[in-house]
Amino acid sequence: MGKTYDAVIVGAGVIGAAVGYYLTRRGIRDVLILDKGYVSGGATGRCGAGVRQQWGLEMNCRLAKMSVDMFAGLSEELGEDIEFEQSGYLVLAYDDDSVELYKKNLKLQNSLGIPARLVTPEEAREIVPVLNIEGLLAATHCPTDGHANPFKTNYAYAHAAVRGGCELRTFEEVVGFETDGSGVSAVLTDKGRYATRTVVNCAGGHAAEVGRLAGLTLNCFPERHQILVTEPYERLFDPMVISFAHHLYCQQVVHGAFIMGLGMPEAPGFNEASGWEFIEAMARAVTSILPILSGVRVIRQWAGLYTKTPDAQPILGEHPDLPGFYNAVGFSGHGFMIAPATAKLTAEAVACGCTPELIAPLDAKRFERGELVLEPNVV
Repeated sequence: MGKTYDAVIVGAGVIGAAVGYYLTRRGIRDVLILDKGYVSGGATGRCGAGVRQQWGLEMNCRLAKMSVDMFAGLSEELGEDIEFEQSGYLVLAYDDDSVELYKKNLKLQNSLGIPARLVTPEEAREIVPVLNIEGLLAATHCPTDGHANPFKTNYAYAHAAVRGGCELRTFEEVVGFETDGSGVSAVLTDKGRYATRTVVNCAGGHAAEVGRLAGLTLNCFPERHQILVTEPYERLFDPMVISFAHHLYCQQVVHGAFIMGLGMPEAPGFNEASGWEFIEAMARAVTSILPILSGVRVIRQWAGLYTKTPDAQPILGEHPDLPGFYNAVGFSGHGFMIAPATAKLTAEAVACGCTPELIAPLDAKRFERGELVLEPNVV
């Protein structure tokens, strides 16, 4: 007979580790975090780690701003440097519809205290001197957006969670759940059985599989996305550059390398191989915007999994069909940037037994009701 826990978290990526930490801050310390692999072995360790507040939905703006405010103090709070830098985001607009959408978004963002502004192509080139502004109509710039080190952030949360009382078990796979008339009663792994009344599914690309083990259908699926990193280069610009028209983002990080990604059509699945088709498409797209990068050598490329949902928004909160089974999954590529806020609110939901108002629209049943939460600004 295994030990009894107040809560069991499935997944030790940044979301799972952060939920564990925030549960300990609420006095719930008898918590087990399980991962079939290792800390940062999934999506967190493969992400671009950008943090932006420039969204088109109030909910996303609020989650992002809350997270940015938290990121700014995390190194001190967690006792480890997560390398958070507020170097800004520059979002490019190449057509009239995008310009009008960004103007509308700016009104919302500014009303929430997000200091984004519309800039002309010439002003955009002042911010990023090597930017090709041919065809560019405008851009938005937010100086308080930024990026962090995903590995250091994940480990800082994990270490703080363990210091607070959590138990962390890696290379232990969940294989099933036990339930009774009251909901979840135990978690079964390939190494043991753990009695609990609370499970938090933070399993990333494997979230739907974990849901199925509990008899639940979660409307999310894994999808490959690829990233590359270049050799270090002389300092050219600071902000993350995003073009929704080109489906790309590019950031020059602290040590001088460029990290960039490109959204490409992909079939659902667990394919994490990275191929030439990506590097060729990435090179064409990024050099059309930043021509100087044509002479920069690529060091390596890799792939990771987005966990996509029909509206590209996460599934959060307790599942209505199984009391005690909570989800923090389906982030569709922006999980890292809102990890602090969503993890804290998920811990609040567990601790109080109620769903915080901010994340209430993101319940698992919204797809059945046709109440999708559509966000226009997703790479």
